[in-house]
Amino acid sequence: MGRRAGACPLILCGDAAEQLRTLNTDSVHCCVTSPPYFNLRDYGTPGQLGRETTPEEYVEKLAAVFREVRRVLRPDGTLWLNLGDSYTSGGRKTRDFDPKLPARSVDRRPRTPQGMKPKDLIGIPWMAAFALRADGWYLRQDIIWHKPNAMPESVKDRCTKSHEHIFLLSKSARYYFDSDAIREPFSTPPRAGERRSYRPGCASSFGLDRGHMEQRGNFAGLPLHPGGRNKRDVWTVSTSSFKGAHFAVFPESLVEPCVLAGCPEGGVVLDPFMGSGTTGVVAQRLGRRFVGIDINLDYCCMAAERLSKGREVA
Repeated sequence: MGRRAGACPLILCGDAAEQLRTLNTDSVHCCVTSPPYFNLRDYGTPGQLGRETTPEEYVEKLAAVFREVRRVLRPDGTLWLNLGDSYTSGGRKTRDFDPKLPARSVDRRPRTPQGMKPKDLIGIPWMAAFALRADGWYLRQDIIWHKPNAMPESVKDRCTKSHEHIFLLSKSARYYFDSDAIREPFSTPPRAGERRSYRPGCASSFGLDRGHMEQRGNFAGLPLHPGGRNKRDVWTVSTSSFKGAHFAVFPESLVEPCVLAGCPEGGVVLDPFMGSGTTGVVAQRLGRRFVGIDINLDYCCMAAERLSKGREVA
């Protein structure tokens, strides 16, 4: 008999795939998560994800975890998966200690994968997305997380990386998605009493595309939505930190639209790689229940403390 989420957050400490097997089938509304990235961090925990010797091994382990996530999701459930990319080592076998980011130092870096060259961008996010699609998930969208305060990089032969991917995947062809809950304001809102109109074909007459006309007027005589325009697929969200947490903290403002669109109020949000518990904090604040899993005991305790404080405030 599996476990079911109650009113209080449920925190499970251990391997994600193993802990997911203790949860009931079809019991979760949506999953919002950011797994450890391939070959970027060492959290010092046996069995941790991300320290595999090849990208293929890493993706295979990810797929195994999300196979269990798909089982516990309701038929109309969604997965919001944030993943960053990695480069081949370029011949370096270690990464030096950084006092500000201790987990970034590693004493072993994988060899250059077969078929790749030193300094190649691996393409981990898309490798994972295609593997999940092949495993039965519906790959619905690639959302770009634009980081306006991206971490500087000491590189001289490429641009500094300032984005990551958030993949929206679903268990079924038809799924829960509350687009009204995450609408954006129009860039030029109508004036009081103004009624704009749009006639098919007039956009090209003024050199305007359909996307511009969606902001400026309506289609086929339909009024503009009072809640704003449909949310775009590039999200500008600054990175954030949480005192006492590991440095790779999920920004709350990045998690919020995923929870609002993917889970009804009172529903259950899952994060099988919860880290310091940001997904749970957002879910709790928005009136959703939460199930969180992490293999690191320190992070489980940290998340429990954050969620406990959040309940006290509420």
